[in-house]
Amino acid sequence: MTDHALTVLIVGATGSIGQHVVEQAVEAGHHTRALVRNNSKARGIASGAETVIGDLTDASTLAEAVDGIDAVVFTHGSSNEPEAVNYGAVRNVLRALNGRPVRIALMTTIGVTAHYETSEWKRRGERLVRASGNTYTIVRPGWFDYNAPDQLKITMRQGDTHLTGTPADGVIARRQIARVLLDSLTNPQADRRTLELVAERGPEQADLGPVFGALEPDATGSLDGAKDTDNLPASEEPQRVVDDLNTVRGDA
Repeated sequence: MTDHALTVLIVGATGSIGQHVVEQAVEAGHHTRALVRNNSKARGIASGAETVIGDLTDASTLAEAVDGIDAVVFTHGSSNEPEAVNYGAVRNVLRALNGRPVRIALMTTIGVTAHYETSEWKRRGERLVRASGNTYTIVRPGWFDYNAPDQLKITMRQGDTHLTGTPADGVIARRQIARVLLDSLTNPQADRRTLELVAERGPEQADLGPVFGALEPDATGSLDGAKDTDNLPASEEPQRVVDDLNTVRGDA
């Protein structure tokens, strides 16, 4: 049980990472709320979690999902609808919150700074989170469950420097991704950190505080993560993205 019980919304709760987050959140004693598209999806949610129906691509359906939450964990993703899902889910939850502050843990991907449509829309979702003024941690995991049995040491990098698009960029267990996302909600050393998450040879750490604490925080006012390459100029973004950034900043 955690000493910092929260009401946590899980976006992407039925996915391969989201299911782990839901299970671990319940085990930690959080009031866990899983966003699902319909009642049939709700049947697969871990016992002890509340389910709420909503469409992450439609902000008007998310009022119940965000009502009274302290935190939100995003584990969603789509290669078929990158703008509507990878970016839209973040925008729509922020719209539904209407400026009410919450703690955010956002999962994107290792290699998010590479120029691919799916990763660029994930990166724009990251930028919305940073611009929103909420306290956050952004986690960019490596390849899921490609790690060897003795490859369990949780390692956090910055700068998104590994861009081969293969497991050589880094690997990590799904349950460890869920742990890092969930731990970040209550660990002040994780605040305003953007990180690539991989596993190295060695045992898993009991305390992730020092691992988070060794990271450089994102610069105040920056749209990008600490040490990221500046290769997606905000001045060249589509107008709809600029408008969304202005809205979450409160400039619109």
